[in-house]
Formats: sequence, structure tokens, C-alpha cells
Amino acid sequence: MQGLKVSLFITCLADHFYPEVGEAVVHLLRRCGCEVDFPPNQTCCGQPAWNTGLEDEAKAYARAYIETFENSEYVVMPSGSCAGHVRYFYPQMFKDDREMYRRACAVADKTYEFSQFMVNVLKVKDVGARFPASVVFHNNCHMQRELGVKEEPLELLRHVKDLVLVENPRYDLCCGFGGAFSVKMPEISTAMADERLGIYVGTQADMIVSCDGGCLMHMGGRAERQGLPVKTIHLATLLWEGVKNSGL
Repeated sequence: MQGLKVSLFITCLADHFYPEVGEAVVHLLRRCGCEVDFPPNQTCCGQPAWNTGLEDEAKAYARAYIETFENSEYVVMPSGSCAGHVRYFYPQMFKDDREMYRRACAVADKTYEFSQFMVNVLKVKDVGARFPASVVFHNNCHMQRELGVKEEPLELLRHVKDLVLVENPRYDLCCGFGGAFSVKMPEISTAMADERLGIYVGTQADMIVSCDGGCLMHMGGRAERQGLPVKTIHLATLLWEGVKNSGL
């Protein structure tokens, strides 16, 4: 599957808080033989506006995304949440506009979350990484339920040398971030994060791995504030650090 042309969509959280995640995705895709470009006109996917009921604003962001990426061969992003929004909700937004619906479906069909693209399109499970740590994987709600992506990130982690993948005893629980939910209902959001972190600390894993910056920021911030002995890391960052550790 070498030689595929991939456009990187960098999410708002990765752009502002986790730039190393975008860099890791580019390095890993190129390592697998992909040609990667970064369309400079990209903005937010519009999920925050859509989730808070601002439909006109959400549609404006969606139109901008469609115009930016409709000529791309593939679009890959380091977020199951944003990918789920594009693939699941964009067609729904424009169901009453035949032409925009067609364009929305076409772009949604070629939009992928990073691990989904690696495993299902590139057919890559082993990137040649070595990462000596014990980790537990946190799958964000949108990635599980909107994208149906569950095993792909686990397959990538299982092939990392010297890594111990600890079983997640409650993969179905939300971390409490939920975008606007954490702002509108901070007390409930914090309680959900504490419950989630309590389970993860109980596994004695060194790190929590996820494919979404929102979950990582929410749990990482709460863990740091409470002084918990667990770190957070994005899957792409772990894999790229592992490749560098392997010396290959």
C-alpha cells in the first residue's frame, strides 16, 4: 500500500497543545511509504459548534473542511472524536441539500482516524517500535460508537516490543471530557475522570494511551493535580518514540 497520498488534518487540541502528535503521525505515515501534505486552509472540524447546537456555525466549518479536502486521496487525523464527527455527522448535516450531501459523503468516506488508517488501509500493525512500559488503552466514546474503531489501536500496541498492554477492565466508561460537557458540567465531568483514573491506577500501568487529545488532556490534568502515579500519551507519540528507541 505504499505511495498513497494522505492529507493530514490536525485537530484544534493537537494544534494548540499536542503538536508532537501531528509530527509523529507524519513521520509514521512517511515511514510506511505515504506521501503526506498539510493543506494550510484547514480549520476546526466544527464538532464543538455542532455539539452545542450552533448548526449554522457547524455547517460553515463543515463546508470549509469539505472544500479543503475534497480533492485529497485520503484524510488522516489523530482523533477518533473529530474523525467520528466528520464521518457520522457531515452527511446528516446536508441531507436536505443533494449536492452538498454528495460532497459530504465523498469526503467522509475518505476520512480516517490514525490507527484506523494504519491497520485497515495500510495493513500495518507493526511499525518497528520498542517501548519498555506497561500501558492501558483508553478508547474515547466517539471512536468506539461513531467510528466503530476498537481493535485497531490495540493491534498496533500489541506489536510494540517490550510493551506490556494491560487489560482495561472497563473500556466502556467515559473519562468525562465530552468537549463542551466538561465546561458546562465540571463537577460531574471531574467525578467521571476520578472514577476512570481510579480504575486505571488500579491496573498499575505506567501510562494511559489514547487516540484523542481531549481525553488525554482531561485525564492527564486531573492525574497531575492529584499526584497520581500515571502518565498520559497519544498512541502516535508512543509509536514514534518507540521507533526512535528501536534505532531502526
